[in-house]
Amino acid sequence: MKINRKTPFYRMIMINYLSLSLSILLVALSCNSTDSGQDLKPTDLKVDITLVGTDDAHPNGNGSGIVEISASASNAVRYAFRFENGDVEDSTDGSTTHTFTEEGTHPYTIVVWAYSPTGEFINETFNVEVYKSNEAFNTLVFSDEFEYEGKPDPEKWHYQVIPPNNGSWHNNELQHYTNRSENSFVSDGTLKIRAIKEKYTFEGSTKDYTSARMNSKFAFTYGKVEVRAKLPSKKGTWPAIWTLGANSNETGNYFGEQYGNAEWPACGEIDILEQNGWDKESTIAHFHWSDLNSDEYQNLGGTTPITNASGSFHVYSLEWNASAMKVFLDDTLVYELKNSQNTPYNAPHYLLLNIAMGGTLGGDIPENFTDDIFEIDYVRIYQ
Repeated sequence: MKINRKTPFYRMIMINYLSLSLSILLVALSCNSTDSGQDLKPTDLKVDITLVGTDDAHPNGNGSGIVEISASASNAVRYAFRFENGDVEDSTDGSTTHTFTEEGTHPYTIVVWAYSPTGEFINETFNVEVYKSNEAFNTLVFSDEFEYEGKPDPEKWHYQVIPPNNGSWHNNELQHYTNRSENSFVSDGTLKIRAIKEKYTFEGSTKDYTSARMNSKFAFTYGKVEVRAKLPSKKGTWPAIWTLGANSNETGNYFGEQYGNAEWPACGEIDILEQNGWDKESTIAHFHWSDLNSDEYQNLGGTTPITNASGSFHVYSLEWNASAMKVFLDDTLVYELKNSQNTPYNAPHYLLLNIAMGGTLGGDIPENFTDDIFEIDYVRIYQ
């Protein structure tokens, strides 16, 4: 049958055809958009804001001024944060940390955005009150000025003498540590830790060197540590001023399981001062720990030059709070590590003093080595 295109019947067929085609196209586009997810706007924004150190006594934080934020949203591929009127900070995983620096307790606004792949976004604004302390580390909580003669004060110091590694010490060290006066004594206002070349047997294990390793009988969280000292000068000596988490399970430590039973490096280690055996013109600050969430081992640190380390006293110090750990040589910053809730640096630590011989940082010991001294004028801890 021949259809006249000018008839109403023909026009009705064409209108129905175009309408059906348009409907099919719209359905196809709709399915394609839904399948690709390109036009989906983020939804269900969830934000967790933590003021570091908050407890019943400190509802606005512990004075560090640190706020940790974690955000998540459906269909989001990136996030952004703005604190008060500051710059916008981007994050791909939805987490960030910010430190408010204005002293006292103050209200702040935090804006959080979640973005889709095409840039569509949702956001929310949050109000927080954060406390930032203006207190310096000015309260002396532990000290030894060594203004006496003889053995180090037994009320303050514990000797660690039991080798934790099958009759030896870790890091391939070549000494035994002892509690003998030959290896540590106080005279003329200073503590002397003395490493000696000598055969020494402890519980069936014989070593060619002796030294001393002293633990403070004081555990503390946050503070300032100052140790004024002269370092040994001879090759092969490895002096150290450092801390371990008081929950360390290392054999023979003073606190035992009083604070827990953590393996190294989960307990955390802060090396305020180390000096290797082949370079006596620089010092090392270093941190060893494992992430409390992932258990991944981490270590970071730095070095700085030093002049006449064995002939004159220098001050080795640590400033430690909830936001960072800063290690100084005299007044020079050697290394700074930011602190967070994922590190073991928000729990009690104790101080250690020792000289190791040889090993990882001591290196080769000269054949003609006889003895050397690590001389300490004072130890002070402030909070």
